[in-house]
Amino acid sequence: MALRKFLKLVEIQTKAASMIPFLLGTIYALFRFHEFQTGHFILMLLSLLSFDMATTAINNYYDYKKASKKHGYGYEIHNAIVNYKMNPGAVVAIIVILLVVAIGAGIVLFLETGWLILLLGGLSFAVGILYSFGPIPISRMPLGEIFSGLFMGFVIMFISAYIHVGDRLASLKIESGTVMLQVQLTEVLLIFLVSIPAILGIANIMLANNICDLEEDIENKRYTLPVYIGRKHALQLFRILYYAAYADILVLFFLGVNPILLVLALLTLIPVSKNIRAFTEKPTKQFTFALSVQNFVLTNLVRIAVLGLAVLITM
Repeated sequence: MALRKFLKLVEIQTKAASMIPFLLGTIYALFRFHEFQTGHFILMLLSLLSFDMATTAINNYYDYKKASKKHGYGYEIHNAIVNYKMNPGAVVAIIVILLVVAIGAGIVLFLETGWLILLLGGLSFAVGILYSFGPIPISRMPLGEIFSGLFMGFVIMFISAYIHVGDRLASLKIESGTVMLQVQLTEVLLIFLVSIPAILGIANIMLANNICDLEEDIENKRYTLPVYIGRKHALQLFRILYYAAYADILVLFFLGVNPILLVLALLTLIPVSKNIRAFTEKPTKQFTFALSVQNFVLTNLVRIAVLGLAVLITM
């Protein structure tokens, strides 16, 4: 399979949704705990990227198999399997290879770190598969925004910080048939609060996608959140989630990030507001959906830059 077809199948441009929380958790571990484990970083990167590509390929394959209307709404263009006339058997083989790589790297990371990675990684893998596969995939339900936001925005960030600092965040031990879970509540809460822009940004990518696909989803009996609440309320929710994401600037301030650096994060509100207006005026896959991805990348990369500069200042 040509590289271009593969990249389209896995929608490589959407991998920022998993890579940015991964980088955010890494830089947070450096800022908060001054820790970085190179081997663990590489293993998680390999596992996370492979699994993210696999779930996207599964989603495209499942849509290809289940779509009741295969013409119109740009279906012939947006579904890579149809657009490039891919062999479904080759697509399945690619999915299997990606899953083997993801699981293999994940197992090695578990052996290096501990049971908590196995638990959280296994749960994330299960949600990722159920998101696109099964009798009623999560992506075809009004729960897609919640699951994608929490697991990709928070859980990925938590794991990417945990692999560097371990017990300073939490620990899960099994001794003599007894399971012992210890959680540093303050530290976990701080990570959750810092991850809010990632959680809400990823949820809004999913929401924007479902708003754009509203008519197609109704036709193909995908009962997403906009199908339930309607386009008007979905667009209102889209706006609210972005503005709520800026609450974490106060958290960064109390963590000790330089106030001048926080101004950089606050300034992103200007282009983000402009993108919100453009999308809500004309929500389409072709012209404005990419703005939701731009907003996510902008708001979170700036926070990564802010924390990175704070690390350099405190060294």
